[in-house]
Amino acid sequence: MDASAAEPLGPARHRLDPAGGCPHALNARLMTRGAVAPVLLPDDVPGAVVLGHDALREFLAHPDVAKDARHFAALADGRIPQGWPLRTFATVPGMTTADGDDHRRLRSLVSRAFTARRVEQLRPRVVELVDGLLDSMERAAAADGVVELRRHFALPLPMSVICELFGVDVEFRERLHHLSSQVVATDTTAEEAVAANQEMVAVLARIAAARTREPGDDLTSALLAARAEDGDRLSPEELIGTLMLFVVAGHETTLNLITNAVRALCGHREQLDLVRAGAATWSDVVEETLRWDSPVSYFPFRYPTRDLTVDGTVIPRGTPVLAGYSGAGRDPGVHGADAAQFDVTRPAKGRHLSLGHGPHYCLGAPLARLEATVALERLFARFPGLDLAVPDDELPAHSGFVGNSVLRLPVRPGPSTADR
Repeated sequence: MDASAAEPLGPARHRLDPAGGCPHALNARLMTRGAVAPVLLPDDVPGAVVLGHDALREFLAHPDVAKDARHFAALADGRIPQGWPLRTFATVPGMTTADGDDHRRLRSLVSRAFTARRVEQLRPRVVELVDGLLDSMERAAAADGVVELRRHFALPLPMSVICELFGVDVEFRERLHHLSSQVVATDTTAEEAVAANQEMVAVLARIAAARTREPGDDLTSALLAARAEDGDRLSPEELIGTLMLFVVAGHETTLNLITNAVRALCGHREQLDLVRAGAATWSDVVEETLRWDSPVSYFPFRYPTRDLTVDGTVIPRGTPVLAGYSGAGRDPGVHGADAAQFDVTRPAKGRHLSLGHGPHYCLGAPLARLEATVALERLFARFPGLDLAVPDDELPAHSGFVGNSVLRLPVRPGPSTADR
């Protein structure tokens, strides 16, 4: 549009709650003002969030939008403290903070492992893991009929898969999940943020050292071999940053996706009935969950490299911008007047942005879809009467405003078909 007709972003009018919470009511309020909203990040750092579907799609693929933190004006000016809770998102070396040739170089090192064909080859192992976790769920529920689904099912599945892919020994996995939760949180103190980041780097360095001593058929060993063949291809810092990205994003987002899908189906039994009747598929459930209750709400960061007009609003150069996936998923301008309804028969499947768009589209999307589809299908086949053990509105919200889910999901599995 004509830049002369654009409105400036204006002062930040809403301070994002570092403790997080359900984003949907806030998104609806912010979108009454437009697809782009000014916000205050922790420590009153001015930023923006792009919430509208079309505006976000344009922004994610815009050539004048960067991921490299040298374009983050407040960071370059020394106004971001070392313990800022979102600093790791901006500064971790790797493909999420790289642009252009650097981004293509880093992405190419692991992209072949995440093609649809290679991921499909993991299906038997995913099925095996799921069935083992369902057995564990049944045992855990034996005492009082209740089991915490996140801890016993939604977490260990993606954590096991991503750690097996990268050759991460079992002894590290529980600690890595704890540290991942700290790294992505937005309500930590400066001391907690620094300590979690430092320990995460130290643990990942131990994993890299183990694979250096004993290479295996895993991606960490492959990355180390690439570095050995050509030292310019992957620096030690980029290796740790790449491991951090895949360990954190490789399980946190799928954990939230599975959790959110189970909540959605338990709260909309008629939708579950449609799947069982063959009117929709489990893939449809996954896509509608990604749209309706995105596992990532506001993802940091992108920076305009010049004053940029997005949907009639000028975002100043160097502004840290959040990708508002949870808002875009319920944009009535794209998804219709019933955008706030969960509907597994909704047309135009995949018309959401929850896995990104443009050059930084989620590399692990095929794997996340496979894990979630297998998990949901086999979960509800094994426990057809599964339901929440507490009312949905009593479930504690996820800490922080980056991830979007609940902290715990107690369920009553009910009778198991394995007993029949």
